[in-house]
Amino acid sequence: MDQQNAQPDMCTRAEAMDISDFVYGATGTRLRRLTMPDGSHWFPAVDVCRELGYTNSRMMLLNHVPERHRDFLGTVTGAYGLSIPAGREWRRDLKLIDLQGLILLVNGCTKQSCQPFKEWVSEVVQTIQHTGSYSLPTAEIQPSEPTAPVAHAMPEQMVEAIVRLEERNIRLDEEFASVQRERLAMEREHLALQRESLSMQREMLAAQQTTARSAERIADRFGTLPANPEIPDGRPSRPTAEAVLADWKARMSVTEDVWAVALTIAPLFAADGELRMPLESIAAKTGLSENRVNECLRFMRKHACIQPTGASADGAPVYILNRP
Repeated sequence: MDQQNAQPDMCTRAEAMDISDFVYGATGTRLRRLTMPDGSHWFPAVDVCRELGYTNSRMMLLNHVPERHRDFLGTVTGAYGLSIPAGREWRRDLKLIDLQGLILLVNGCTKQSCQPFKEWVSEVVQTIQHTGSYSLPTAEIQPSEPTAPVAHAMPEQMVEAIVRLEERNIRLDEEFASVQRERLAMEREHLALQRESLSMQREMLAAQQTTARSAERIADRFGTLPANPEIPDGRPSRPTAEAVLADWKARMSVTEDVWAVALTIAPLFAADGELRMPLESIAAKTGLSENRVNECLRFMRKHACIQPTGASADGAPVYILNRP
């Protein structure tokens, strides 16, 4: 019994046309198949109806396939003393149709890929009506064994249909491979940006740790400074980058892009008290586009993290902190 080569084919009877090619040319696709010891072929009705575009397989079977050409899997295999094929998709109550049932469904289909087969069927009928018989042309190359059966050539319509299908499949495979390559390239680029961002974060963390160690050494030598010392002009000292980030995190829901921008600009607020970095510079450091950087800054303004105070001489926007 043959499940599309899942089990050995028990049929030894020679066929004029290979059943797989015949079904492929008729339906435009490869279908699961069971081949019985007497050479009869059976197909899951749901597979055939799906590939032919029938949405209501039960109604299509009632309308197109007589009862003698359809049966249940358990009944078909049981008639030959065979077991049900392995796999959850092979259920005892699975509805099967034989080759004639498949041909009847194809003849009722409106898909363009079925048209060559239907034209060939009509040619066969017309030839039989005129001459009383129809035979396939013999193949140019015949088996070398004297006792081997004569090899036949497939009808021209079927051959052309199969060639077109294979060309379509090759084209689809190439398009799929191209999409996969583009996707892989984008994933690699994204991974590189993530690594660069991680490297920047590590550098910033190392700088912060160095600053903290320096502050500890100064405190050990000169004593601890007041919690909020006053600078000469009477204004409170600037917060640390860690304090700025903690305040922002409490004010807004931080996404990955916003956090990348925040990590880049927080040390500038801590060092200079304001931000004068052009958008393109922030974009280069974060790996984001300038438009995305601008959206992140707008998001931070909306949540009262920063506020604009004008522009620098080179046109870059100037921001200051919204102090808690």
